Amino acid sequence: MSINTNLSQLQSQLPDQVTLVAVSKTKPVADLMEAYAAGQRIFGENKIQEMAEKQQQMPKDIQWHMIGNVQRNKVKYMASFVDLIHGVDSLKLLNEINKQAEKNDRTISCLLQLKIAKEDTKFGMTSEDAHSIIDSDHFKSLKNISIVGVMGMASFTDNTMQIKEEFTTLKNTFESLKEINPDLLEISMGMSGDFPLAIECGSTMIRVGSRIFGARNYTK
Repeated sequence: MSINTNLSQLQSQLPDQVTLVAVSKTKPVADLMEAYAAGQRIFGENKIQEMAEKQQQMPKDIQWHMIGNVQRNKVKYMASFVDLIHGVDSLKLLNEINKQAEKNDRTISCLLQLKIAKEDTKFGMTSEDAHSIIDSDHFKSLKNISIVGVMGMASFTDNTMQIKEEFTTLKNTFESLKEINPDLLEISMGMSGDFPLAIECGSTMIRVGSRIFGARNYTK
């Protein structure tokens, strides 16, 4: 199956209100350009350096999403172009993004990453952390970031009930945060294996890689 075919099949399954982020980590620019030629304009990467290199080589109407764990000392390398940072899991990281966005005279959109999975390998803040950040005067003083929603990853399991419960937890947290900050719009949840369930549970943004580009090459 070609990338083009995979993309059109996927798009045909998505409701209008759901945004598709093509997860292109480890994939060569040629593959991304094939997806671009098929109309895809939003790409997600999990390594800042790799994303910056691809951004240099590719058309400038692409939206770049940082979907991985963000190291504070590397924010400066993407601050001039990144459209959305999914993995914001601390106030310290928000401070750094704000600082680098200000240097680039930009406002950077961010999602608060919540830990909804039972697995220790997944990272993210608690619902309480997210509420205290959104409600704090310090957060309101950060003028170069915009929190536009939440992101979460469900457990890697075949237990559909557990995944549904975790997605519902994220949706409920989003709703309670939205009462404090009505500007919240996005719930980024759902990947290649579980996106139909995520959409059913209220996702507005899915992150799909292998269903578009095929299996990932981790030897790179």
